[in-house]
Amino acid sequence: MLASGDSGRSDVERRVWLDERRAAVEAAYDAEASTYDQHPYPVAMQPRFVGRLLETCPPDGLVLDAPCGTGQYFALVAAAGRRVVGIDQSAGMLEQARARGIAVALHQVGLQELGFRGEFDAVMTVDAMEHVFPEDWPRVLANLHRALRPGGHLYLTVEEVGETVIDEAFAALVARGVPAVRGEIIEGDVAGYHYYPGRAHVRRWLEAEGLEVVEQDTEPGRGWAYWHLLVRSR
Repeated sequence: MLASGDSGRSDVERRVWLDERRAAVEAAYDAEASTYDQHPYPVAMQPRFVGRLLETCPPDGLVLDAPCGTGQYFALVAAAGRRVVGIDQSAGMLEQARARGIAVALHQVGLQELGFRGEFDAVMTVDAMEHVFPEDWPRVLANLHRALRPGGHLYLTVEEVGETVIDEAFAALVARGVPAVRGEIIEGDVAGYHYYPGRAHVRRWLEAEGLEVVEQDTEPGRGWAYWHLLVRSR
Protein backbone atom coordinates (compact mmCIF):
# COMPACT_ATOMS: atom_id res chain seq x y z
CA MET A 1 0.00 0.00 0.00
CA LEU A 2 1.23 3.48 -0.84
CA ALA A 3 1.31 5.56 2.31
CA SER A 4 0.29 9.19 2.24
CA GLY A 5 3.25 11.29 1.23
CA ASP A 6 5.07 8.51 -0.64
CA SER A 7 7.12 9.89 -3.50
CA GLY A 8 9.56 8.84 -6.15
CA ARG A 9 9.30 5.77 -8.31
CA SER A 10 6.28 4.31 -6.44
CA ASP A 11 4.22 7.40 -7.30
CA VAL A 12 5.24 7.16 -10.95
CA GLU A 13 4.36 3.46 -11.05
CA ARG A 14 0.98 4.11 -9.47
CA ARG A 15 0.17 6.89 -11.93
CA VAL A 16 1.06 4.66 -14.86
CA TRP A 17 -1.07 1.87 -13.42
CA LEU A 18 -4.03 4.20 -12.85
CA ASP A 19 -3.77 5.56 -16.39
CA GLU A 20 -3.85 1.97 -17.67
CA ARG A 21 -6.90 1.23 -15.52
CA ARG A 22 -8.76 4.28 -16.79
CA ALA A 23 -8.05 3.34 -20.39
CA ALA A 24 -9.21 -0.23 -19.68
CA VAL A 25 -12.51 0.97 -18.22
CA GLU A 26 -13.10 3.23 -21.23
CA ALA A 27 -12.35 0.37 -23.64
CA ALA A 28 -14.70 -1.95 -21.76
CA TYR A 29 -17.58 0.55 -22.00
CA ASP A 30 -16.88 1.11 -25.69
CA ALA A 31 -17.03 -2.64 -26.28
CA GLU A 32 -20.27 -3.06 -24.30
CA ALA A 33 -22.06 0.06 -25.51
CA SER A 34 -24.22 -1.50 -28.23
CA THR A 35 -25.66 -4.12 -25.85
CA TYR A 36 -25.34 -2.27 -22.53
CA ASP A 37 -29.06 -1.52 -22.13
CA GLN A 38 -29.92 -5.20 -22.57
CA HIS A 39 -28.40 -5.97 -19.17
CA PRO A 40 -29.62 -3.29 -16.73
CA TYR A 41 -28.52 -3.30 -13.10
CA PRO A 42 -31.29 -4.52 -10.73
CA VAL A 43 -31.77 -1.15 -9.04
CA ALA A 44 -35.01 0.67 -8.28
CA MET A 45 -33.96 3.74 -6.31
CA GLN A 46 -32.08 5.46 -9.12
CA PRO A 47 -35.22 6.62 -10.99
CA ARG A 48 -36.69 7.79 -7.69
CA PHE A 49 -33.65 9.90 -6.87
CA VAL A 50 -33.46 11.24 -10.41
CA GLY A 51 -37.08 12.30 -9.94
CA ARG A 52 -36.22 14.01 -6.66
CA LEU A 53 -33.34 15.79 -8.36
CA LEU A 54 -35.62 17.01 -11.14
CA GLU A 55 -38.08 18.37 -8.57
CA THR A 56 -35.36 20.78 -7.42
CA CYS A 57 -35.04 22.23 -10.95
CA PRO A 58 -37.04 25.16 -12.29
CA PRO A 59 -39.33 24.56 -15.29
CA ASP A 60 -37.22 24.11 -18.43
CA GLY A 61 -34.17 23.77 -16.17
CA LEU A 62 -30.90 22.39 -17.54
CA VAL A 63 -29.56 19.11 -16.15
CA LEU A 64 -26.07 17.67 -16.59
CA ASP A 65 -25.90 13.87 -16.80
CA ALA A 66 -22.25 13.15 -16.05
CA PRO A 67 -21.46 10.56 -17.24
CA CYS A 68 -24.59 9.83 -19.22
CA GLY A 69 -23.71 6.38 -20.56
CA THR A 70 -26.34 5.40 -23.09
CA GLY A 71 -28.65 8.17 -21.88
CA GLN A 72 -31.04 5.91 -20.04
CA TYR A 73 -32.40 8.79 -17.95
CA PHE A 74 -32.75 11.31 -20.78
CA ALA A 75 -36.42 10.46 -21.34
CA LEU A 76 -37.17 10.91 -17.63
CA VAL A 77 -35.60 14.37 -17.70
CA ALA A 78 -37.50 15.35 -20.85
CA ALA A 79 -40.80 14.04 -19.47
CA ALA A 80 -40.34 16.32 -16.46
CA GLY A 81 -40.04 19.33 -18.76
CA ARG A 82 -36.31 19.77 -18.23
CA ARG A 83 -33.44 19.78 -20.73
CA VAL A 84 -30.39 17.54 -20.51
CA VAL A 85 -26.74 17.74 -21.52
CA GLY A 86 -24.72 14.53 -21.45
CA ILE A 87 -21.01 13.90 -21.08
CA ASP A 88 -19.13 10.63 -21.17
CA GLN A 89 -15.55 9.49 -21.64
CA SER A 90 -16.69 6.58 -23.83
CA ALA A 91 -17.33 7.34 -27.49
CA GLY A 92 -19.33 4.13 -27.78
CA MET A 93 -21.69 5.14 -24.97
CA LEU A 94 -22.13 8.61 -26.46
CA GLU A 95 -23.08 7.06 -29.79
CA GLN A 96 -25.92 5.21 -28.09
CA ALA A 97 -26.95 8.33 -26.18
CA ARG A 98 -26.97 10.40 -29.37
CA ALA A 99 -29.31 7.92 -31.04
CA ARG A 100 -32.02 8.80 -28.50
CA GLY A 101 -32.27 12.29 -29.98
CA ILE A 102 -33.11 13.90 -26.63
CA ALA A 103 -30.01 15.65 -25.27
CA VAL A 104 -29.49 19.27 -26.27
CA ALA A 105 -25.74 18.60 -26.33
CA LEU A 106 -23.30 15.74 -25.84
CA HIS A 107 -19.58 16.01 -25.07
CA GLN A 108 -16.85 13.39 -24.90
CA VAL A 109 -15.01 14.29 -21.72
CA GLY A 110 -14.17 12.58 -18.44
CA LEU A 111 -15.29 13.64 -14.98
CA GLN A 112 -11.70 14.61 -14.14
CA GLU A 113 -11.59 17.07 -17.07
CA LEU A 114 -15.08 18.54 -16.67
CA GLY A 115 -14.89 22.30 -17.15
CA PHE A 116 -18.44 23.67 -16.87
CA ARG A 117 -19.00 26.67 -14.62
CA GLY A 118 -22.40 27.52 -13.19
CA GLU A 119 -24.34 26.31 -16.23
CA PHE A 120 -26.68 23.71 -14.73
CA ASP A 121 -29.63 23.66 -12.36
CA ALA A 122 -28.88 20.05 -11.40
CA VAL A 123 -26.22 17.41 -11.95
CA MET A 124 -26.44 13.64 -11.70
CA THR A 125 -23.56 11.18 -11.51
CA VAL A 126 -25.00 7.67 -11.56
CA ASP A 127 -23.02 4.40 -11.63
CA ALA A 128 -19.73 6.24 -12.09
CA MET A 129 -17.91 7.20 -8.90
CA GLU A 130 -16.75 3.59 -8.42
CA HIS A 131 -14.42 4.17 -11.37
CA VAL A 132 -12.84 7.30 -9.84
CA PHE A 133 -9.43 6.90 -8.19
CA PRO A 134 -9.07 8.11 -4.58
CA GLU A 135 -6.63 10.80 -5.74
CA ASP A 136 -9.30 12.13 -8.12
CA TRP A 137 -12.35 12.13 -5.86
CA PRO A 138 -11.83 15.72 -4.57
CA ARG A 139 -11.24 17.05 -8.10
CA VAL A 140 -14.28 15.27 -9.52
CA LEU A 141 -16.53 16.55 -6.72
CA ALA A 142 -15.17 20.06 -7.27
CA ASN A 143 -15.85 19.81 -11.02
CA LEU A 144 -19.42 18.62 -10.48
CA HIS A 145 -20.02 21.29 -7.84
CA ARG A 146 -18.61 24.04 -10.06
CA ALA A 147 -20.95 23.03 -12.90
CA LEU A 148 -23.97 23.89 -10.73
CA ARG A 149 -25.74 27.20 -10.54
CA PRO A 150 -26.14 28.62 -6.99
CA GLY A 151 -28.67 26.53 -5.10
CA GLY A 152 -28.40 23.59 -7.49
CA HIS A 153 -28.41 19.97 -6.38
CA LEU A 154 -26.19 16.99 -7.21
CA TYR A 155 -27.33 13.36 -7.15
CA LEU A 156 -24.62 10.73 -6.99
CA THR A 157 -24.42 7.03 -6.26
CA VAL A 158 -21.66 5.34 -4.30
CA GLU A 159 -21.26 1.60 -4.85
CA GLU A 160 -20.42 -0.50 -1.78
CA VAL A 161 -19.16 -4.03 -1.13
CA GLY A 162 -18.28 -5.92 2.04
CA GLU A 163 -15.09 -5.35 3.98
CA THR A 164 -14.02 -8.95 3.47
CA VAL A 165 -14.19 -8.53 -0.31
CA ILE A 166 -12.14 -5.35 -0.08
CA ASP A 167 -9.50 -6.92 2.18
CA GLU A 168 -9.12 -10.01 0.00
CA ALA A 169 -8.84 -7.94 -3.19
CA PHE A 170 -6.25 -5.65 -1.64
CA ALA A 171 -4.16 -8.57 -0.38
CA ALA A 172 -4.23 -10.17 -3.83
CA LEU A 173 -3.14 -6.96 -5.57
CA VAL A 174 -0.30 -6.36 -3.10
CA ALA A 175 0.85 -9.97 -3.57
CA ARG A 176 1.07 -9.30 -7.32
CA GLY A 177 3.15 -6.18 -6.72
CA VAL A 178 0.41 -3.82 -7.90
CA PRO A 179 0.71 -0.27 -6.46
CA ALA A 180 -2.86 -0.34 -5.15
CA VAL A 181 -4.50 1.18 -2.08
CA ARG A 182 -7.14 -0.47 0.05
CA GLY A 183 -10.57 -0.28 -1.53
CA GLU A 184 -9.38 -0.81 -5.10
CA ILE A 185 -10.61 -3.90 -6.93
CA ILE A 186 -9.70 -5.09 -10.41
CA GLU A 187 -12.04 -7.28 -12.42
CA GLY A 188 -9.85 -9.87 -14.11
CA ASP A 189 -6.13 -9.53 -14.72
CA VAL A 190 -6.24 -6.60 -17.13
CA ALA A 191 -9.51 -4.71 -17.62
CA GLY A 192 -11.65 -2.96 -15.10
CA TYR A 193 -11.27 -0.82 -12.00
CA HIS A 194 -13.49 -0.15 -8.98
CA TYR A 195 -12.74 1.88 -5.88
CA TYR A 196 -14.83 1.56 -2.73
CA PRO A 197 -13.86 4.41 -0.38
CA GLY A 198 -16.30 3.77 2.47
CA ARG A 199 -18.78 6.27 3.83
CA ALA A 200 -16.39 8.05 6.20
CA HIS A 201 -14.09 9.04 3.33
CA VAL A 202 -17.03 10.14 1.17
CA ARG A 203 -18.46 12.29 3.95
CA ARG A 204 -15.09 13.97 4.50
CA TRP A 205 -14.71 14.72 0.78
CA LEU A 206 -18.25 16.12 0.58
CA GLU A 207 -17.68 18.30 3.63
CA ALA A 208 -14.37 19.57 2.29
CA GLU A 209 -16.11 20.55 -0.97
CA GLY A 210 -18.85 22.38 0.94
CA LEU A 211 -21.59 19.92 0.01
CA GLU A 212 -24.25 18.78 2.47
CA VAL A 213 -26.43 15.70 2.21
CA VAL A 214 -30.13 16.60 2.03
CA GLU A 215 -31.44 13.10 1.31
CA GLN A 216 -29.92 9.63 1.30
CA ASP A 217 -30.91 5.99 1.12
CA THR A 218 -29.27 2.60 0.71
CA GLU A 219 -30.29 -0.02 -1.82
CA PRO A 220 -28.89 -3.48 -1.06
CA GLY A 221 -28.03 -5.90 -3.84
CA ARG A 222 -26.58 -9.39 -3.95
CA GLY A 223 -23.11 -8.92 -2.48
CA TRP A 224 -23.12 -5.15 -3.08
CA ALA A 225 -25.17 -2.04 -2.39
CA TYR A 226 -25.74 1.49 -3.63
CA TRP A 227 -25.63 4.51 -1.36
CA HIS A 228 -27.78 7.20 -2.97
CA LEU A 229 -26.97 10.81 -2.08
CA LEU A 230 -28.77 14.04 -2.93
CA VAL A 231 -26.49 16.94 -1.97
CA ARG A 232 -26.28 20.73 -2.34
CA SER A 233 -23.99 23.56 -1.40
CA ARG A 234 -23.97 24.49 2.26
